[in-house]
Amino acid sequence: MLTLLILVFVLAYAAIALEHPLKVNKTATALLAAGLLWTIYALGSSDAAAVSHELGESLMSTAQIVFFLMGAMAIVEVIDAHNGFEVLTSRIKTSSLSRLMWLVGLVTFFLSAVLDNLTTAIVMVSLMKKLLAQREDRLFFAGAIVIAANAGGAWTPIGDVTTTMLWIGGQITALEIMKGLFLPSIISLLVPLSVMAWVLRGRAVQAPVQMDGVDGSGTTAFERNLMFILGLGILVAVPVFKGVTHLPPFMGILLGLGLLWLVGDVVHKDKEDDAKTHLTLVSALTRIDMSAVLFFVGILLAVATLEHTHILSSLAQWLDRAVGRQDVIVVIIGLVSAVVDNVPLVAASMGMYSLQQYPTDSFLWEFLAYCAGTGGSILIIGSAAGVAAMGLEKIDFVWYAKKISSWALLGYLAGAVVYMVQFQLTH
Repeated sequence: MLTLLILVFVLAYAAIALEHPLKVNKTATALLAAGLLWTIYALGSSDAAAVSHELGESLMSTAQIVFFLMGAMAIVEVIDAHNGFEVLTSRIKTSSLSRLMWLVGLVTFFLSAVLDNLTTAIVMVSLMKKLLAQREDRLFFAGAIVIAANAGGAWTPIGDVTTTMLWIGGQITALEIMKGLFLPSIISLLVPLSVMAWVLRGRAVQAPVQMDGVDGSGTTAFERNLMFILGLGILVAVPVFKGVTHLPPFMGILLGLGLLWLVGDVVHKDKEDDAKTHLTLVSALTRIDMSAVLFFVGILLAVATLEHTHILSSLAQWLDRAVGRQDVIVVIIGLVSAVVDNVPLVAASMGMYSLQQYPTDSFLWEFLAYCAGTGGSILIIGSAAGVAAMGLEKIDFVWYAKKISSWALLGYLAGAVVYMVQFQLTH
């Protein structure tokens, strides 16, 4: 059974990577893979109740991420419908693509540390649609945003789901992870950002036609500012909500969504239906890319079977025996996180190594947080931020591998070296 599960997953992954040559939508492949893997697991197991329980657990964790993703995307759509991103775009005056690359990369890095890498990627990729007319430029910037969002999310306990897992599990503390990973994380961004900005040198920004001061949204400056501030305020408040209530983030995003919906209805209550229809949250929900959401569901459920059948933990144990060196093992785990979801990889590692053997804030946990957080940038489907950008801009897997992956890998390795040198000097 295990061999068949691995074979199906590998074939599904290959089909996703070759989506365009095969002309088969990646969402169809992901959903088919999830269905097949769970069917094989159920038929090969003697305990149907245990499999159903595990599926329920996986569905619960997947649903939390999907609800959060849908809520964040809906908030971004509402801001966009009100032309709220003009609050940012009107303040970006640079006409150089190279300078814009630096600005976008650094803003994304620090915004991701405050919010989380998924939300930040959604906001910044959406912002690029307001700044850049050329699709090829937007794709290149989306690649930089994925790298910056993952790098920024790795060094704070709320910036990336895997870092949050380690934080909640007691493997790391907030202050130490920020002190230990800030420098490696910023290096993992600056290295690829330097190369990508150099590639764009001498080119001017080509703004979309609607950037010429014409607002086709039918909103006032007050409405634009209100929805922008309220929308981003809700996203910023989600980690605070989680910290205060200890409820999962999707509850915070749903609460915020209800608030935004209520405020929008009150603000536009005196307008004619035709004038306000496109501004409502109902309309925003219809513009969400459900194909990308379902792809996310399929991938997470497919990977969950590898977790429940202990394939991932067995891989980690095999690496421990075959490699031996802790730093090399963690670097490999980071590279693997570019292929499969980093959440089950980190979960498997947390189950494999005990806090008695590796205490809080030890080398293993901090380095794992860095590698799992930034390694996902190497491939477009290696992180939630990458999957979100892939859905928003319809980024081709092969295009990303050719244009972005090598620079992301270079940054990942540079940051890893910096962390190991820094650890030796400070310990």
